[in-house]
Amino acid sequence: MKIFLINIFVFVLISEYVPAQMPENINSSEILLRMKKLEVLGSVLYIAAHPDDENTRLLSWLSQEKLYRTGYLSLTRGDGGQNLIGDEQGIELGLIRTQELLAARRLDGAEQFFSRAYDFGFSKTTEEALRIWDEQKILSDVVWIIRKFQPDIIITRFPEDKRAGHGQHSASSVLARLAFSAAADPKQFPEQLNNGVHPWQAKRLFWNNYNFGSVNTTREDQLKIEVGGFNPLLGKSYGEIAADSRSQHRSQGFGIAHSRGNSLEYFTLTTGEKADSSLLQNINCNWSRIPNGASIIKQIDKLIENYNPSSPYQSLQTLVDIYKSIKALPAGYWREEKLKETISLIQACSGLYMEATVTQAYAIHNQNIPVTLRVINRSPVSIMLNSVSMNQQDTNWNQPLQSGVNYSIVRRVSLKDLPISQPYWLVEPMSPGSYNVQDQTLIGDPENTPSLEAIFSITLYNESFLIRQRVNFKSTDAVKGESYQPLTIVPALMAYCDPSLLVFTKGKEEALSVVIQEKVMKYPDEEKSSIHMTGVTTENKTEHASPVISITPVAGIETRKLSAVIKRQNFWLKSNEQKDLNEETWVTNLQQGTSDTVLQCRTISYEHIPRIDYFKPAKSTIVSVDLKTAGTRIGYIEGAGDKVPDALTAMGYTVIKLDANSVTEEGLKNLDAVIAGVRAYDVHDWLSGKYQVLMNYIKNGGNLIVQYNRNQGPDSTGIGPFPFGISNARVTEENAPVHFLIPSHPVLHYPNEINDKDFNGWIQERGIYFAQHFDPGYQAIFSMHDTGEPDQNGSLITATYGKGSFTYTGLVFFRELPAGVPGAYRLLANIIALNKPKDK
Repeated sequence: MKIFLINIFVFVLISEYVPAQMPENINSSEILLRMKKLEVLGSVLYIAAHPDDENTRLLSWLSQEKLYRTGYLSLTRGDGGQNLIGDEQGIELGLIRTQELLAARRLDGAEQFFSRAYDFGFSKTTEEALRIWDEQKILSDVVWIIRKFQPDIIITRFPEDKRAGHGQHSASSVLARLAFSAAADPKQFPEQLNNGVHPWQAKRLFWNNYNFGSVNTTREDQLKIEVGGFNPLLGKSYGEIAADSRSQHRSQGFGIAHSRGNSLEYFTLTTGEKADSSLLQNINCNWSRIPNGASIIKQIDKLIENYNPSSPYQSLQTLVDIYKSIKALPAGYWREEKLKETISLIQACSGLYMEATVTQAYAIHNQNIPVTLRVINRSPVSIMLNSVSMNQQDTNWNQPLQSGVNYSIVRRVSLKDLPISQPYWLVEPMSPGSYNVQDQTLIGDPENTPSLEAIFSITLYNESFLIRQRVNFKSTDAVKGESYQPLTIVPALMAYCDPSLLVFTKGKEEALSVVIQEKVMKYPDEEKSSIHMTGVTTENKTEHASPVISITPVAGIETRKLSAVIKRQNFWLKSNEQKDLNEETWVTNLQQGTSDTVLQCRTISYEHIPRIDYFKPAKSTIVSVDLKTAGTRIGYIEGAGDKVPDALTAMGYTVIKLDANSVTEEGLKNLDAVIAGVRAYDVHDWLSGKYQVLMNYIKNGGNLIVQYNRNQGPDSTGIGPFPFGISNARVTEENAPVHFLIPSHPVLHYPNEINDKDFNGWIQERGIYFAQHFDPGYQAIFSMHDTGEPDQNGSLITATYGKGSFTYTGLVFFRELPAGVPGAYRLLANIIALNKPKDK
């Protein structure tokens, strides 16, 4: 086979528009609530495994009724789940779910934390989760976050046994219990004590009992707390706030209706001091808990008593006095937290608006960029703007801020020595079950600090304050209005491979384009970079020629997964199976070189979260496989989002996207197969009305293939020609043995001979949501099981109906095909070929 490398220079515009992430504006009611919170010195840390595991009603009640500092530690970023809104998987889904959690926290008032654990998919045992995560590594993260957050109490969502329903759920509670004691022991993870934390002993650890579906862990003798109240300052009940918060988990389809009225939460003490009346029973949660703090209580009481919601600026003098009193206290956890809260209140009461913006979403690493600074004092109080600093570059402003006057300046700022905007947990290569982060101080943070900040120095009532503002990309859409998005710092050179997935069969040639990414912005021509191919034999010696690399498969090797990696000075192929790689045979006239791999900037845009950018090596997954296909035209009904259509195209099929208008008897004619994407029947109500059309298509000789769905119940009659149910059964061990139940079935022989090797190298799992209770008209092709469990035979069922075929499969083709697993391609080609005449 041959790969044709084509240098193509393109200019990539900024990403699609998403709604504004506006600077925070706090109304008078919220100011009063924050003043009340200033009185409270109590904290609670909630711990579970994934985004959406948290009890949002409880978090909102703790944060906005009890006014405790409240945090949620999700051990993972939800990387291994399914995606209902797009085709992102793995770390990309984790990036989306991170932002969804941050959006949820902005509504319920809690803070967000993460460990380095990676969500590797459904786990059936606690032991497996702890082993894959590396128990001591993730335990150290939980200990670090406890020592840093210093919670008075800790609450877990799940029990430590099988009632948790997921090995990662139960593992999160095991780690919380171990960390409860370890965080107080200076001999445990002593290296952390050199980074500004000290041992911390929480008072007690609770399990937040629940009643989910058929699992009810609540009892009347447990501690019960009423959390369903109404907050008049917010104008919502905690059930309403919780619903809004939980509905941010759009990638999981977790939008829920508001609830109102009373609601009880139940708690069981796991360890620590007993409590029978309240969660923070016998814990001092006011200023008297810290030395010399009692006098501040009277100041805050005066602040609240004299607060005028029509003129919040009248509270500024008292707030400045409170700030001075807190600053005079000995250094400590609550001193630092309350100083930050007080500065935020001062800015809110003054109506002081500050922003720092740029006109481009992307900036080149180390270049100079113009930043526009705008300030307006919306109160009658005298405020002096002293200076502003960006990346340690100071600008003296010395401007008295008159009420209602807009002040603005533009400053050119050097980005020298600032890193590219790579999420910190993706900077280093991953371990199998966790991210690697060497900087201890970053662990737990939900996201990076801003790429660039403007630090404003102001003077108010003879006291100086520093106010930090993220530098944002600001734009205006003619329809949707003003928008604020992150500023992303990118490398000077970026590229991507097109296509990102290539499937080679014997004797086949493909073209692989190397596309230079340059974000549209004005900067000197000499700063532009390009890829120069060296050490590559080419017929055309002109600059930017299209070199041809001849690849000859190693004798006896039929299938292989490789990566085409772009280096700064060359292009080279790397096998994921180094033991089978004969470099002299596979790569001709290439020099590997020593320079760094060129990065690709990947952008993810959805309306409910800020734009996400991250960087990955510019490479293409190349599948060299002994693959035969039958049929050419595939109709595809997109479901919740997957990359199967891209894989089908790479296999050589013509893919026609189908929708409610095209799924007709006329529209399905001349299609060799119709494939329903993952969860298509879950997300498209119109599909139920197309049942007879699809059955007629099968009866007349068509081939309908349905990938996994959920929520269809134990006996479904609306998908296949005969009844079958869809269960929660799954096989999570990706290397679980696969047994062929009907060795003579055509799906195992045409056009490819399927054998055990085709199930080598699968990732994350074998399959999910297997068929159950299926009619005798179906044939089960495979059986498989996780260790210690009975066989499951619903991973792939097929039936003949009229002249055609129907297949339901829970095998995770949506994961295996993008990952370049050769056997998945061969098996899918056989399913597509059912009913096709065999070659003579």
